[in-house]
Amino acid sequence: MNKNTPAVRKYTGLFSAICGGLLISGTVISQRAVAQQPTSQINPCPSIYYEEPHNNRVLVPQGCPPNALTQKLAAQGMLPPPTAPATPAPSQIPLGVGGEAFGSEPLAVNPCPRIFYEEPHNNQVLVPEGCPPNALTQQLLAQGMTPGQAVPARPPVTAIQPPLPAEQQPPSTKIALANGRVNIRLVNDTGAEVTYEVIGDTPARSLAGKSDTMLRDLTTPVTLTFFREDGGLLQVNLQPSEETQMMEVRLNATTDVMEDKNTVRIQEDGTVFLN
Repeated sequence: MNKNTPAVRKYTGLFSAICGGLLISGTVISQRAVAQQPTSQINPCPSIYYEEPHNNRVLVPQGCPPNALTQKLAAQGMLPPPTAPATPAPSQIPLGVGGEAFGSEPLAVNPCPRIFYEEPHNNQVLVPEGCPPNALTQQLLAQGMTPGQAVPARPPVTAIQPPLPAEQQPPSTKIALANGRVNIRLVNDTGAEVTYEVIGDTPARSLAGKSDTMLRDLTTPVTLTFFREDGGLLQVNLQPSEETQMMEVRLNATTDVMEDKNTVRIQEDGTVFLN
């Protein structure tokens, strides 16, 4: 057949047009399919926030389920009121893979916790600058005194803090003293290293897991503080001895944030408080 005849050229052009249309349609369909594929979303509540040591050291972003540290600070009134729902939206449900949550800001610690406005702090502790005045701050302002003129600057915050005043809670136990002195046997039953300190008597020291130490001839009042180096929680058991001026403080691991304790105080009369 002669390829240059009008009929051949007609069918050749028609075939080319059909093939070109199929190619264009395929390209459009392919582009639409790609456009309709869901885009991956960054998890704003990664699982790393709920794993140790972050579970007890890092505040979760607004809108994420609270971890142990967030629950503890919220219970103490040290976090601002939430501005987002406690449960995340469906698109924010953790995917089971840890990682950075770009665009999510961690919760900020409330600089004006409600404890400043509760007794006895309301009449004994000055609020930080920028907070609403409590009763003590108002009294000083009424006398023409600024808080900075009334008290010296606070010492720098250290890793171990003294407890809150003992009169806020009932005593945990009581021991017999001799001349106002006490011996404490500190037992670390956890597998982690513990840092302890007798405020005003000893520097911060380390106590290895599954070991103990004896703190002798301490003059009351005594404040003993401790915390786990790995950020874990501590359950404390107090065991007064029948022997005069002797008490055992036994530390165990726990996962219950409400049982977590880090301070033992012994008063001049032998009354013991646990915080």
